[in-house]
Amino acid sequence: MDNLKSLDNLIENLYKLPGVGKKSAERMAYSLLDFSDDDLQDIAKSISELKSKIHFCPICGMITDIDGCYICDDKNRDESTLMVVCYPKDVMSIEKSNCFNGQYHVLNGELSISKGMDVEGLNIDSLLSRVEKSNFKEIIIATNPTVDGETTSAYLNKLLQNYNVNVTRLAYGLQIGGNLDYVDPLTLSKALEGRHKI
Repeated sequence: MDNLKSLDNLIENLYKLPGVGKKSAERMAYSLLDFSDDDLQDIAKSISELKSKIHFCPICGMITDIDGCYICDDKNRDESTLMVVCYPKDVMSIEKSNCFNGQYHVLNGELSISKGMDVEGLNIDSLLSRVEKSNFKEIIIATNPTVDGETTSAYLNKLLQNYNVNVTRLAYGLQIGGNLDYVDPLTLSKALEGRHKI
């Protein structure tokens, strides 16, 4: 309908979100019509503040709403171990597991020819600067187990060989609670390579 431009614009903008198809965008837009004016104002304010208040930590590259970030400012964290991840959401996932208490460095992307992401687009210079100035004993490369993640990992490993630091990679393995007959060949081969004595 030509007279519902506002609704059409909202649907088009919701459709830009990852994982949202055209039908989902329509459902969301029509649902918003039932929201109160106050709720809609709250949503609009949250979206507006997303860019004005959230920024990257100048040290680690994590998203933050303070001058530094909560992780870099935490004096109780292990300063000898640094985990390098691709995205802020990776940090959030690891933090939820409560299995790592070291420092992080967020690349904010991964090397990808198909996506046009090259070395200049990643937060690598600040990583090398941190490694030079800090006393890290171990750097854990925690990029995704994908072609782009492996390319990024190999590139970082090559760069970090110039420093006196132990460079490790997250292990690959089988999912807890899974069945071997459902495991893809690459995951199974990586699990075999990473086996350890029990």
